[in-house]
Amino acid sequence: MNVQTNPQSAGVTEVKVNDFVIKIGNVNGTGSASANGLLMKSIFRMGVPVVGKNLFPSNIQGLPTWYEIRVSKDGWTARKGDVDLMVAMNLESYEQDLKSVSPGGTLLYDSTWPRPKLHGREDITVIGVPLARMTNSEFANARTRVLMKNMAYVGAVAALTGIDMDVIRSLVEDTFKAKPKLIEPNMKALMLGFDYIREHYEALPLRVEPMDETRDCILIEGNDAASLGCVYAGATFGAWYPITPSTSLMDGFKKHCQNLRVDKETGKNNYCIIQAEDELAAAGMIIGASWNGARAFTPTSGPGISLMSEFIGFAYYAEVPAVFFDIQRVGPSTGMPTRTQQGDILLAAYASHGDTKHIVLFPADPKECFELSVDAFDIADRFQTPVFVLSDLDIGMNEWMVPRFDWDDARQPDRGKVLHAADLENVEKFYRYLDVDGDGIPYRTIPGEHPKGAYFTRGSGHNKFGGYTEDSVAYQEVLDRILRKWQNAADQLPRPVIQTAAKPTRRGIITVGGCDGAVREAIAQMAENGLDFDYLRVKAFPFHSDVDAFLAEHDTVFVVEQNRDAQLRQLLINESTAEKKQLIPILDYSGMPADTGLIARMISEHCEGQTQ
Repeated sequence: MNVQTNPQSAGVTEVKVNDFVIKIGNVNGTGSASANGLLMKSIFRMGVPVVGKNLFPSNIQGLPTWYEIRVSKDGWTARKGDVDLMVAMNLESYEQDLKSVSPGGTLLYDSTWPRPKLHGREDITVIGVPLARMTNSEFANARTRVLMKNMAYVGAVAALTGIDMDVIRSLVEDTFKAKPKLIEPNMKALMLGFDYIREHYEALPLRVEPMDETRDCILIEGNDAASLGCVYAGATFGAWYPITPSTSLMDGFKKHCQNLRVDKETGKNNYCIIQAEDELAAAGMIIGASWNGARAFTPTSGPGISLMSEFIGFAYYAEVPAVFFDIQRVGPSTGMPTRTQQGDILLAAYASHGDTKHIVLFPADPKECFELSVDAFDIADRFQTPVFVLSDLDIGMNEWMVPRFDWDDARQPDRGKVLHAADLENVEKFYRYLDVDGDGIPYRTIPGEHPKGAYFTRGSGHNKFGGYTEDSVAYQEVLDRILRKWQNAADQLPRPVIQTAAKPTRRGIITVGGCDGAVREAIAQMAENGLDFDYLRVKAFPFHSDVDAFLAEHDTVFVVEQNRDAQLRQLLINESTAEKKQLIPILDYSGMPADTGLIARMISEHCEGQTQ
C-alpha cells in the first residue's frame, strides 16, 4: 500500500482539472452532511459546475452514508461510475470504500488508527491524516469533536485539490452569520486538515481551478423547487402525511408561504397546510379543497399513491382537478425508502380501479420541477382531472446545479372552463357533465357562487346531466367523453425533448425524468466510439404526437429507465404506435442514481456487430 501522494508511484500521470469525482464515506448521524455540502458549494463558488449525490440509509443514526461530488467542467450531472478521491471515514465500510476507488485514484483515511496491512491495494495512493487525534486535542466537547473532524477532512481535501480557502471561509461566514461564534472553531478545524496536508504531502493530480460557468446558475433540491412552483402557481392548500422522500416538499411550501403568503397588513396567512392522519385523508382533503375552488396538492411517494387510489379514481370520474406529487423511491412495499427509482410510472398512469388514465408530468431536474409544478395546476384545472408530477428521490432530495428560474409576471393562472355568477345569469340550465363545446371538457362551477351552478358531485354512475344512473348507454357516454378529454390533452402537454445525432441513424434512445443527464452523457461517449443515436425524453403522458413520429423514424429504440419491469417501455407499447420488438429495455433498478458508464456499456454491448 502506497501511503504517499506521489502520483507516479500509483501509475498516475494525467492531471485532471475540474473533471473528477470525490466520494465521502461516513456514519449516518455524525453531522457530515453540512461539511459535505460546504465542500460542494465551495467548488460551485469557484465557478466550476458541480453536483452532489447524498446516499443515506433509512435509519436515523449508525449505518454507513456516502456523498458523491461530481466536478465536471462540461456540466454533466449524472454519476460517472468512477471515484478519483475516496474519503473513508467509516471503519464499517472501509473495505467497500477501498474497492470503489478507481485504479490510479486516491484514498484518504483517518490515520489516528493506522491500518497499514488492512485491505491493501498497490494501484492507488493512500493518504493518512490523523483527523480524530488533531480535533480531540483542540476541542473539548465530544459532539464538537465529531463535527469538527468532518470539517478537518474538508480542509484536507481542499489542500489536496486546490480549492480556494478564501472561498471556503466566505461560505463558513455565510453559513454561521446567525451564530458568529461558530465561525472561528469551524475555520480552526478546516485549517487543521489543510495545514497537515500542506506539511506532509504534495497536492494530487486532481485540480479545482476557477471558471465562470456557474454565474447564472443556482444549487437547489427538486422538492424545494417544486414547492416554490406550487406557490407561484397559486396553490393555497396543501395536505400530506409525512413520507420519505416527499416531506421536504411540504416543508418548502410552508417556508415559501411564510415569506410570500402572509398578509402584510393583517398578518393573516393566505394559505392552509394540514398534516392528515394518513395518505387517504390527505387525498380527500385536497380533492375537497379543489372542488371548492382552491388550488390544492399533496406530496407523497409510491406507498401513498397506493393508499390514495380510491380517492384518485373519484376525482377522475367526478372530474375534480387536483395535483399529486409522487417523489418516487424503491419499492415494492416499504422497499428502500432512501434510495431512488422510477417504479411508479404505471401506477401513476392508471391509478385506481376501473378504467382510468391520468395525466403525468416527468421533470428531469429541479428547474423542471419548478416549471412543471406550475404547469400541473393549469393542466389540472383546464382538463378537470388529477395530474401527477412524477419526480424521484435523486431529483427531490439532492442539490442540483441548474439555470436560474425564469418567471413572467404577466402570466395568469389558467382556471379552465369555470362559470361564475355573472356567467350563470345568462345560462338557462347548467349541466355539470355536458360537453357543450365538443372537446370533451364540460363546464364547472364554484360551490356557493350562484344557485344555478349547484349540482350533486358523485363517484357513482351518472349521466351527462349530472344525475344518478345505472343506464349502460348513459354511463358509457360519460366514460367515453372523459377518455376523449384525456386523449385531446396529449398535444397540449409539454413536448418531449428531442436531440438529433450528428450523423443519420435508425437507432434511437427514449428515457424519462432523472435518467436524462446520464443518457445524454452516454450518447456523447458512444458517439466518440462511432455509435450514433437520436434521443427523445418524454416530459408528459399521454404521449405527444412527437413520440409516435420519433418511433416511426427508428428501427431500434432503447428505452432507458430505473425499474425492473420496463414500465416506460410497457406504457409505450400500450399507448403509442411502438412495436414490442422495436423497443429494447435498458434497466437499472439498484436504487442508485443513474450511472452514465453503466448505460453506455449496456447499449454498446447490444450494438456490437450491428450497423447503424
